Amino acid sequence: MIGSMTRRARIFCLLSVYLLISSFSSWAEPLTDADRKQIAIEALVRLKGTDLSTNAAFKTAVLKVLNWTRGTPDFVTIVRDFHIPAQSSGLLEVVENNPADGSGVEALRLIFSSGGSGLVQEALLGTNLLTATRIVEALGNTHDKQIVPLLLPLVTDTRRDVALRKQSVRSLAQVPEGAAQLLKLVREEKLPADVRFTAGMELNAVRWPELKAEAAQLLPPPQGRNTIPLPPVPELLKMSGDARRGAQVFTRPEVGCINCHRVNDRGVDLGPALSEIGAKLGKDGLYEAILDPSAGIAFGYEAWQIDLKSGDEAYGLIVSEAADELVLKDAKAIATHIKKSDIAQRRQMKLSLMPAGLQQTMSTQDLVDLVEYLSLLRKAK
Repeated sequence: MIGSMTRRARIFCLLSVYLLISSFSSWAEPLTDADRKQIAIEALVRLKGTDLSTNAAFKTAVLKVLNWTRGTPDFVTIVRDFHIPAQSSGLLEVVENNPADGSGVEALRLIFSSGGSGLVQEALLGTNLLTATRIVEALGNTHDKQIVPLLLPLVTDTRRDVALRKQSVRSLAQVPEGAAQLLKLVREEKLPADVRFTAGMELNAVRWPELKAEAAQLLPPPQGRNTIPLPPVPELLKMSGDARRGAQVFTRPEVGCINCHRVNDRGVDLGPALSEIGAKLGKDGLYEAILDPSAGIAFGYEAWQIDLKSGDEAYGLIVSEAADELVLKDAKAIATHIKKSDIAQRRQMKLSLMPAGLQQTMSTQDLVDLVEYLSLLRKAK
């Protein structure tokens, strides 16, 4: 664009941008600051590729606009088009704000090309979970193999939040090198159990035939009714559900959701109440909770094995505990009072009290309808 302009036109554009930026307070027209900034940005677009070192006034103007646009997609455009160095921290803000669109991805690519991967790693290791999770999401969207050494350690670090680690699995599965490393962890039995379901769903949906075939062997998808494998969760999410039918599935005796969970004034208080579950979990989280109930057991709903001195045993949820006794509810919500003096040993179990394989009691469409129903359960306004 700039090469096709006459020298006079180019100088006019440069001076227009400079005067526009440096004289906001002197404008007589009733323009808002937002209007003026947008005009300045549009003028800069026409000057893409201009060497800032040839005009100090123009460089000042461009850097002022850059400061205004910090954290927005326009920031990325200006850094890229004018080759402005040392902007990794500002680019990372764009990644945090836009992890799922092109501006966030482009910002990450600019960071990598300028040698700023250390800043990305620092953010991933930081204490801000939301920031780290968004960066992990954006890393996956780059489809760049450079993400593998950044994300693979997060997957196996069980000290980190499980949501962050699951997002790391999803992002790694978007590049063949990442998918291969996840499968290697499975083969070596080093993949933590709480991300295994996510890995299975993602790896069974990859587009690389050899990796997909290996995933089907190592992490076979859950089976539905009549031992027919379920579609991967990304495919289930594309299907349309009927909430009215889903409410019926919830109450079916063979499915049994209502025998353990309460929705408003119906059901049993054994597992977590589901009256507002749609505001807490997205549909992907609901599918995981149904298909792999032991992956994310809610706090306070851990199952316990109680071995008694008599040789008997009890299994269920500890619903209350005093100095001399505890109360245990079994899978049928039957409460048992147990004296602590009678207990030989108690162990917290890794398996959820909610049975695995629930999807085998329903068709694929039933499952989709059930998730649609649960996703709409929210606090009454």
